[in-house]
Amino acid sequence: MSTELKKKYGLLTAVCMVVGIVVGSGVFFKAEAVLKHTGGNLKLGILAWIIGGFIMIICAYTFSILATKYEKVNGVVDYAEAAVGEKYAFSVGWFMTTIYYPTLTMALAWLSARYTLVVIFGSDADISGGLCLALSAFYLIGSYALNTLSPILAGKFQVSSTFIKLVPLLLMGIAGTIYGLTKGHTVENFTTVVTDIPTGTAIFKAVCATAFAYEGWIIATSINAELKDSKKNLPKALVLGSFIIVAIYVLYYIGLSGAIPNEEMMAGGQAGAKNAFAAVFGKAAGTGIFVFVIISCLGTLNGLMLGCSRGLYSIASRGRGPSPKVFSQIDKNTNMPANSSVIGLLLCGAWLLFFYCAQLSNFSEKLGMFAFDPTELPIVTIYPFYIPIFIKMMFNKDFKGVKRFVAPVLAIAGSLFMVVAAVEAHGRFIPGYLIVFAVIMLLGIPFMKKQKI
Repeated sequence: MSTELKKKYGLLTAVCMVVGIVVGSGVFFKAEAVLKHTGGNLKLGILAWIIGGFIMIICAYTFSILATKYEKVNGVVDYAEAAVGEKYAFSVGWFMTTIYYPTLTMALAWLSARYTLVVIFGSDADISGGLCLALSAFYLIGSYALNTLSPILAGKFQVSSTFIKLVPLLLMGIAGTIYGLTKGHTVENFTTVVTDIPTGTAIFKAVCATAFAYEGWIIATSINAELKDSKKNLPKALVLGSFIIVAIYVLYYIGLSGAIPNEEMMAGGQAGAKNAFAAVFGKAAGTGIFVFVIISCLGTLNGLMLGCSRGLYSIASRGRGPSPKVFSQIDKNTNMPANSSVIGLLLCGAWLLFFYCAQLSNFSEKLGMFAFDPTELPIVTIYPFYIPIFIKMMFNKDFKGVKRFVAPVLAIAGSLFMVVAAVEAHGRFIPGYLIVFAVIMLLGIPFMKKQKI
C-alpha cells in the first residue's frame, strides 16, 4: 500500500467530470419541479435556471482562481486549508464525506432506478417501493465496484457517458423547439401561466430546485491530485464546463416547453419528461431516447461515486479523521483509496434508507420536521462553507483586482442567495435538518486532532 495518487487524468476527463457530474439527472428530475414552483410560468422558470447557472459559474470561476495556486488531494478541502486553516479544512472535509457526497450519490442511484422503472412500467412505476430501493442499491454497488476496481475504466466511462447524455438534451432542445413552434406549444407556454404564484416566492423556490441540477461541479476538484498539469487544466475545466452546462440546460428547458403544454408536464409527475419525449419523437423512439437519460444518470452517478470514494481519504491524508493510517492507504494495484471507498459506499446506503423513510413512505409523518429533502438541503449547505474561503481570498495579496475582490464578492452574494432560497423553499424542515447536521458535525470533533500516518 502507498499513500499517493498517480497523475492519470487529462483535461478532457476533467471537463467531462464537470459536465458529466452536473448534467444528466437534475435537469430531468427538477424541470417539472421548476415548472411547479413557478406555477407553469415559463419566463420565471428560465430566469431561475439562469440565476442558478450564474451562481454556479461565478463560484466555479472563483475556485478556479484558487486552483491555479493550490494542489494537494481534494480541491475544495485544499482551498479551505490554504485560505482559512487546517481545522476549518477538516470541517469542510468531514461535511463532504459524511453528508454532501453520500446524499448526492444516493440521490443519483435512486434517480437511475426511478427512470429505469419508468421506462419499463411507464407512469405506473412504483418509485417508493422495494423494487426501486433494491435497484438503487444495485446501482450504488455497481458504481462503487467500477470506481474501486477499475478507476481507468471508470474515467473512460465518464467521458463516453458525458457525450451520450448530451444526446437527449440536445435532441429535445432543438427538435422540441422546432416542434413547439410548429404546433404552437412554445408560444402558448410562454404566454400562459397555469397557477399565479408570487414572483419572489416562485424565484426562490425554483432557484433552490435548480441547485440540485447545477450541483456537483465542485466534486471535479476531488481529482486534482490525479489530474495532469492540474494548476492549468482544472481552472479551464471548471469555467469551460460551467458555461457548457448553463447553455445546455436553458436550451433543453425551452425545447421541453415545446413538447407538451406546461399543465400536462406538471401533472405528469415522474413520467412528465418521458411524455414530452414521446410527444416529439413518437412513443417508441421517445422511449428509446429516454434510455439515454438513464445512461446519463448512471454517468453522473459514476462521477459522484468517484468523489465519494475519496471523501475520507482527503481527511486521512492530512493525518485527521478516524484511523488516518488506515484510510490514507492507496491500493497498489488499482491506485485507489480502497478503505475510504468502502466507507463512502456504506454512507451512501445509510442516506438512501433515510431518503426512503423521510420522503417516499409513511414514515414521513412520524419523522415530522426530520423528514427533510436530502437531495436539496445538503447541497445548499455547501454554500455557507464557501463563504469564509471567499472572504479570505480578499485578504490574499497574491491575487489582484477582479480576482481578489470582484469575483469573491459576487460569489459570496450568490452563496447567500442560495441560503435564502433554501429557507424559503424548505422552511419548516430547516430545524430538523440543522439538528441532524449539527449531530454529524459534532461527531467529527474527536477526530479533528492531527495524528501521524
